[in-house]
Amino acid sequence: MNILIVEDEALSARRLKAMVMEIDPTFRILEITDSVRNTVNWLKSNPSPDLMLMDIELTDGKSFDVFEQVEVKCPVIFVTAYDEYAIKAFRVNSIDYLLKPVKQEELERSMDKLRSLKQQFSQEASGLNIQSLLHEFQKQSSYKERFLIKQADRMLPIETFDIAYFQTKDKHNYIHTFDDKEYVTDLTLDEIEKTLDPKKFFRANRQFLVSATAVEKIHFWFSSKLKVDLRPKANEEVVVSREKAIAFRTWLGE
Repeated sequence: MNILIVEDEALSARRLKAMVMEIDPTFRILEITDSVRNTVNWLKSNPSPDLMLMDIELTDGKSFDVFEQVEVKCPVIFVTAYDEYAIKAFRVNSIDYLLKPVKQEELERSMDKLRSLKQQFSQEASGLNIQSLLHEFQKQSSYKERFLIKQADRMLPIETFDIAYFQTKDKHNYIHTFDDKEYVTDLTLDEIEKTLDPKKFFRANRQFLVSATAVEKIHFWFSSKLKVDLRPKANEEVVVSREKAIAFRTWLGE
């Protein structure tokens, strides 16, 4: 895979390059550009890379300016210290949006998504349709990947894959993580449900929205209901209604 890195901080650029090479030594870093102008000139003078890792705040503007001056034909992973650009990022060629400091596993997960979809498209068509690829990526990436929780005078990011379940109790809404910690959120379960991948989370009842990974056991219950044991253990019974029981079992892969 041929990769262009767009980053105006030399240390961050070197770190990104090192992370990419650790993921796969066969990846090739074509160039590191540090401004909108240099990136536009490079794209005009060279064949399209397979992927761009692109910071948003550059020395002479924002990287979105690149898309207004030259046609970008490859997927882009945005890497930034700010989270207010997420919506704008997905209006261009973004397949992911990573906040600095970027974690190795986050970048690797983005790369895996790209390779997986490329393989899928190469099997279904003689050539890779980049617009179809980007559309599929943006659809998958539209699900919420982290929640920001207010704690006094700071904000705590919680990755969605670390969340076992969401719960409503005593007129408050909570996020419960796999390490058995609980956090209050201002979002309702209805609001949260709309942002999550339905393959990974299921609305068990009005009180619980659960991760598939958190389901430990399922018991047949009264009146064709199901009782679900979660990990970590919930502080009240989690019961799936008769109307939802079949859908719940199908969701878990029955």
